Amino acid sequence: MAAVGGILLFSVAYPFQRPWREYPAFEYENFPVPPDYQEKTEWLFARLMYPPVYGNRFGDWREGYSHWTMDYPRSDRHFSAALRRLTRIHVRSVEQPVNLDDGDEVFYYPFLYGVEVGHWNLTDAQAAKLREYLLRGGFFMCDDFHGTYEWEVFTNSMKRVFPDRPIVDIESSDQIFHMLYDLDDRYQVPGAQFLRSRQTYEYDGVVARWRGI
Repeated sequence: MAAVGGILLFSVAYPFQRPWREYPAFEYENFPVPPDYQEKTEWLFARLMYPPVYGNRFGDWREGYSHWTMDYPRSDRHFSAALRRLTRIHVRSVEQPVNLDDGDEVFYYPFLYGVEVGHWNLTDAQAAKLREYLLRGGFFMCDDFHGTYEWEVFTNSMKRVFPDRPIVDIESSDQIFHMLYDLDDRYQVPGAQFLRSRQTYEYDGVVARWRGI
């Protein structure tokens, strides 16, 4: 499943970019650092840091080794490399983890990505900050949650972000899926569990969906 909210708005972020830092992660800790990691650019991949719903047995979620680091940093750098190749946007090749508690930092990044949000638990202050970010024109994309239970965990926090705005299914005919390429099929990209289960889905998340606010 994937959920998307907000409006994609490109802006010049480089005057305000914080120094880059890499955090410990569940995977890909030795992924190469691109040579432009300190470059000031128009756009970069901002990854949402968040507290987990049941705590973090590895320590403070603000220091990595938490659900928000899944597929980090490899997926972020692959996405950035593709954007550099397919557009004329000046893109930095490394990601920027963003904590909603860090003042106004999130407002400097027009695109924000959250992973494994079936495990997040936003505080009221973080939910209010994310709502303000979206109302200002920010774009939030999230994915990688499986089944009814993880969807409920996700919506528990999202309802505090937008209590008056429902999450709706996005039809394949929607213009957003046909602006550059025609995306007509919903593919489930399986994780490592596929090697054991031979199933593309986990729990009862059999049907892939595109949803948004």
